[in-house]
Amino acid sequence: MPHVNGPFHRRLVPARPDLAAAHLRGRVAAERFAPGRPARVAPSLLDLTLDPNPTGERATQLLHGEVFVVYEERPDGLVWGQAQLDGYVGYVARDGLGPQRGAGRPVTAIWSQSYQRPSVQARVLGELPLLADVPVSGSTSGFARLRDGGHVPLPHLTPSAGDPVAQALRFVGAPYLWGGRSIRGIDCSGLVQIAHLACGVALPRDTDMQVELAGAPLPPDAALARGDLVFWRGHVALMIDGQTLIHANAHHMAVAVERLADVEERVLAARGGPVTARRRP
Repeated sequence: MPHVNGPFHRRLVPARPDLAAAHLRGRVAAERFAPGRPARVAPSLLDLTLDPNPTGERATQLLHGEVFVVYEERPDGLVWGQAQLDGYVGYVARDGLGPQRGAGRPVTAIWSQSYQRPSVQARVLGELPLLADVPVSGSTSGFARLRDGGHVPLPHLTPSAGDPVAQALRFVGAPYLWGGRSIRGIDCSGLVQIAHLACGVALPRDTDMQVELAGAPLPPDAALARGDLVFWRGHVALMIDGQTLIHANAHHMAVAVERLADVEERVLAARGGPVTARRRP
């Protein structure tokens, strides 16, 4: 856990002046402490905001099946808590959470569906992003049978090969979405995080966290290699090789592959400044 008074504490430490997680008793000051109730994300994607405003700015998205620990239930239909996967703290809609259950299997397709029956012609019960957690109880006719009654194509749960760069390249053309974490919409740090999570590597969620905590810093004169991260103020990209990168960006409003030199020139021309850091996860 980050330091309770560190730079990311609002987003990573479940503590407010009036309420904090029970496991933080003695480490933070709060009027009361709550033990927390684990729940699972029910829809395909669930927006999380930093403030208790149902129409507020999306800070991140939770994926279907993610565990979210609830510390406060509010009369306005929101709950406050912490995502177990990356520690993100904030508010989500209460009706977007279902009961806790055991861990399932991750979806490895870039996007999938849960069918009513083990048939491609069956009615779709729900849609599933990459890394959604689904509770598999068996298999039938090429489909994984879920404990909730749905059926997911077995190829969509087959472990995928490749490094984080290969995973990121699957998102080329996906629309840019601030706070997004799926092929339906993703931002720069979300792309970097999801690409690594697909390979079993945990990274922080936001760019300012990644520039401080993701891997080790590279000296300015070090040659860049596949998988390195390059940072600008408020932006991060993933190197494909020493000269080419992939990033979700607001210039194209999409995930795109470009030459590093071209991005550096464009960002400087837009007064976004030079590269601020380079790191190797």
